[in-house]
Amino acid sequence: MDFTTLTDAFDRVSKKQKLSDSKTQDIIDTIAEEIEIAAKKLLSIGEGSGLDQKTIFTELQAKLNELGPSNQIGVSQKELNLALSKYGRVLDKLFCTDIAKGYKEVDFDTHIINQIIALHFYRQGLFDLGDCFVTEAQEPGASLRAPFFEMYQTLEHIKVRNLEPALTWAKSHREELLQKGSSLEFRLLQLKFVQLLHRGKRSDAIQFARGAFGPFATRHMGEIQRLMGCLLWADRIGSSPYSDLLSPTHWDVIAMDFTRECCSLLCQSYESPLCVTISAGSQALPTLLKMVTVLASKKQEWQTLKQLPVEIELGKEYQFHSIFACPISKDQSSAENPPMLMPCGHVLCKLSLQKLAKSRLFKCPYCPVELSINQCKQLYF
Repeated sequence: MDFTTLTDAFDRVSKKQKLSDSKTQDIIDTIAEEIEIAAKKLLSIGEGSGLDQKTIFTELQAKLNELGPSNQIGVSQKELNLALSKYGRVLDKLFCTDIAKGYKEVDFDTHIINQIIALHFYRQGLFDLGDCFVTEAQEPGASLRAPFFEMYQTLEHIKVRNLEPALTWAKSHREELLQKGSSLEFRLLQLKFVQLLHRGKRSDAIQFARGAFGPFATRHMGEIQRLMGCLLWADRIGSSPYSDLLSPTHWDVIAMDFTRECCSLLCQSYESPLCVTISAGSQALPTLLKMVTVLASKKQEWQTLKQLPVEIELGKEYQFHSIFACPISKDQSSAENPPMLMPCGHVLCKLSLQKLAKSRLFKCPYCPVELSINQCKQLYF
């Protein structure tokens, strides 16, 4: 959703409000000054002064009429109200209260929905809330809770600069991490080595390095050599060429990477599926509501559509797999019309292949290879 228009409208209202407030305050100050002058004149009335109450009040009334405070305040207030009215229209345009129009009847599995919600609570570390939810929803939650509970316990230790639980976890999952090409265990060991050295435990750091870095020498020799260079600056790492190793950001990064690797080994995405779904849906909602309005004007039913007639642009963070569009029909592939790989290496959608395969053999549209539809294989992204 583009909030630029909304931000601009808000800025205009804020500017008008400040101008109106300033102008009103100036008028009030001017009125107060005139009243004070009139009050001093009233106090100075006496014999020979040539002043009387009626004259003073008449002069005050004339000056106030000349100022016209109600008119001046009215003009600035009118400008403010106009800006507010436009801002309200922008809000109504961007935020439709009747979002139910964009809802499509879908048969949801209540058990799966409950599992997704419970999983969201657990992966956010809200274990009491998750336990309460699964209890009231009468869902089994132990299997969802246990792995994330261990992960958050380890993260709590990382927050207080205790790497032992994380190192134990990484060592027990070394094979899986190496298969994924992850360097998490080595970076944990690296952080531990620097921590020992920074605490003045030079001999402990050397002993730790001898026992820990051996299995990683092939892949991380450059980093290990740099760590060994730190030993020459053991008492003053902060003012050495290796001072970047003491940056607090290393702890934040290692906590984030630990969470990512844990979720990966649990076959879970790093981001909560519930958060991603709601966030993507919020971005898509304005387009969906506009589409429903257009369909209604053409007397078409949104509920009967099998696929969206318009493309909805989402950010790259919501793109999790490739999208294939058939070069012949220009249609986007779907479960009913999947991409099919031909023996020659070219790819078409299934429906396009079926149209080409009216006879037993047909030619690839892009090369002279002849083939039959039975030779084609479905592609999965």
